[in-house]
Amino acid sequence: MKLLVKIMLAFVGICWALPALSQPVPNEVENIPYLVMFGKNADGSWGDFYHKQIFFFQIPKDYKKPFYIRVFDPDCGGEIDEQNGDWDTQTSFSVYGGKGCYTDPDVQQPEPKGNYKSGNLLATKTFGVDPKYDQKWYTFGPFNPTAGEYVEQFGGCYIFKVISEGISGDDGNLYRYYLSTDPENNKPIEGGNAFTFCYTFRLWDDPNQVSHIFPYVDDRTIKVTQRNWDWDDDGFIRIVSVVRSGDLAVASGQSEWKESSLAISPEEKNHSLDIQMIKRKNPPVKHNNVVIYVLNQYNEALKFYANPIGGVPKTKHEIGVK
Repeated sequence: MKLLVKIMLAFVGICWALPALSQPVPNEVENIPYLVMFGKNADGSWGDFYHKQIFFFQIPKDYKKPFYIRVFDPDCGGEIDEQNGDWDTQTSFSVYGGKGCYTDPDVQQPEPKGNYKSGNLLATKTFGVDPKYDQKWYTFGPFNPTAGEYVEQFGGCYIFKVISEGISGDDGNLYRYYLSTDPENNKPIEGGNAFTFCYTFRLWDDPNQVSHIFPYVDDRTIKVTQRNWDWDDDGFIRIVSVVRSGDLAVASGQSEWKESSLAISPEEKNHSLDIQMIKRKNPPVKHNNVVIYVLNQYNEALKFYANPIGGVPKTKHEIGVK
């Protein structure tokens, strides 16, 4: 038995060390079309409760070259974005590094508040309606990896923080990120990753598309509670794990929070959960923007990794719905 435990622990260590071969945010395995940020004057019924979103980017400690954080379609106006009256929204994107950019307790909460802009401001830019950036990439950088906050917790890496914020207006800005070694092209950093404590994103209009997010469950967690905002009764939420074949979670309606909890088994610790979002087919819901986060029994927010730690969890049998 002791030998089996040692083998399992070694496997978990290998999973942490596996290189992330792709770093778009959202990632391909998440199958989420866009992140969403509404201007601060927008009502929460549009699907964005906080009007701010924070992502963290991990750079391996042995990566020594400059890198870039790229934003797709950072302006608010055009085909991708969601118009609410006249286009009048400005969105800022800011990159932070240095001491406290990740370890400050205020940034490890679902709601960006307090000292969430902790650390050193390395770069910032505000976008309005600008065809120059419509469905195109804007590149922040180059950044020296050591300008981030060094954290030993993740096997040793430097962490950078990107805050997007709807500073005016009431339109919806839909966008994506990419962590890249190249300023002009999307080229991944081996071993890099990205995570957030609270996800605000757009669901597909196509009811046949299933989106996924992957909160990581550490060895301290014995219970998780998922909370979601403004799901518009758009189908159902299913949770899959290495031992769980499809437990249903409570989904919200229009302009409301809903939550549900589940106990974590020992086999699920040190693995990712797969929270699957299955849209209803009739009547179809379009342009559905939602917010979701997950807490443990201490009310600490779990991290959603773009590249799920340990890979996408799979059960031994075909997934069904309870």
